[in-house]
Amino acid sequence: MQSLITIFREVRDPRDFNARHDLSAMLFIALAATLCGAKSCVEIADFAEANEAALKEIVDLPHGAPSHDCFSRLFRLLDPEQLAQALIAFARAMREGLGLGSPRGVVAVDGKRLRGGYERGRAFMPPLLVSVWDAETRLSIAAQAAAGGNEVAATLAALKSVVLKGCIVTGDALHCHPEMAAAVRERGADYALKVKANHAPLFRCAEAAFALAEANGRLAVYQYSESGHDRTECRRASVIAVPKGAPAFPGLAALGRIESERVGADGKPSHKVHYVALSRRLAPQRMLEVIRAHWSVENHLHRQLDVVFFEDAARARKNYAAENLSIIRRMALDILRAHPDPRSPARKMKMALWSKPFFYELFTYMR
Repeated sequence: MQSLITIFREVRDPRDFNARHDLSAMLFIALAATLCGAKSCVEIADFAEANEAALKEIVDLPHGAPSHDCFSRLFRLLDPEQLAQALIAFARAMREGLGLGSPRGVVAVDGKRLRGGYERGRAFMPPLLVSVWDAETRLSIAAQAAAGGNEVAATLAALKSVVLKGCIVTGDALHCHPEMAAAVRERGADYALKVKANHAPLFRCAEAAFALAEANGRLAVYQYSESGHDRTECRRASVIAVPKGAPAFPGLAALGRIESERVGADGKPSHKVHYVALSRRLAPQRMLEVIRAHWSVENHLHRQLDVVFFEDAARARKNYAAENLSIIRRMALDILRAHPDPRSPARKMKMALWSKPFFYELFTYMR
């Protein structure tokens, strides 16, 4: 706990010099309350009041438990970039404590809208936070608020602050652009970026190259089928070397294609084709595994934030409150996931609320 509080002490306090409550104490209380199910500044303050005596054993509270107005004002004023740096330091410390080291597998980048965090009259433009996610360990390694909803710029900024050497960075078609490819290669990583018509020259090149390879009978295909939830799906993956005359794209070494055929519960078939830009020529099976691993960021991070922490329903919306509370939730989810108890994050959250020893164990296990 003290190492976590030390990380919070590095966050610059945006409040006036006469603020009564210590910043690191308030951030720790917010994280502890979120671990126990608090979903708003009001509930965080209620948690602090109900557990004031226990919290005083961990942090200094000379003026008692902070009120909900204190928490609300802090998260409204706090620069999300400061808390994002705390998340990075927290992730590194946690990985070191767990003996994980730097990420070595698939690192997925994806944006998430905080749908309930919009200002009045701006429901069409809720805040956006970019997630950098280690798909192998299912832990967050960084997050970046996207100023003005610019996911591309926020992603490039987030990648500069994390260690990526030896990883494969994945992203959807929005991130298939030269700046992203160059940034990933500069960090010593490879990329696997989905290609769509938004990068028309590369998309047309991929279509033509695979058509020619098929016509010449030189296309190796890996096929994988699965059934479940009243549907059957068959995927066929293939990879070719980048053809001559391909558009200039930093580090481009190969192109991948994934064909997906699905028959749903209604018996209606569907067919989709996806193309992938690769900086390293992977085997078709490995390419399919990498692309499927990318969706861990949706299933195991974004969905958990909505289902367990009810993030989409959170109405903290003034200034930077939505972004800052979302970063706190990511820290809480990492702590819940890192604990070896086989219960789901939602059940661990209830255990942390009901059992003081289990609450302390969530933190001590990280050592």
